[in-house]
Amino acid sequence: QVQLVESGGGLVQAGGSLRLSCAASGRTFSGYVMGWFRQAPGKEREFVTAIRWSGSISYADSVQGRFTISRDYAKNTVYLQMNSLKPEDTAVYYCAAGWVADTESHSQYDYWGQGTQVTVSS
Repeated sequence: QVQLVESGGGLVQAGGSLRLSCAASGRTFSGYVMGWFRQAPGKEREFVTAIRWSGSISYADSVQGRFTISRDYAKNTVYLQMNSLKPEDTAVYYCAAGWVADTESHSQYDYWGQGTQVTVSS
């Protein structure tokens, strides 16, 4: 049974930092893209960042320069370091994995975590 389990969410003041983790289990994720998406209340799920097996990384413009994705291949874990957080970053953050051509397309991902809440106060 494939599982993606996120952790690390919470409440932080604007300008602060959080580090999210996503531990994958249940199968080999060799070759898979690992991505992070977020969804704020009343809004559609949006792409945040993704990392390919090759190590190639992409970021949404809104988080470029503030967020950093990394991947521990041995642990099947992906991390999202979020710095200089803003109130508009408040959302449920989801980890996703899959064989993906377009890393920004959430419909292409096969597996999803349950999400972790990130709240940034002003």
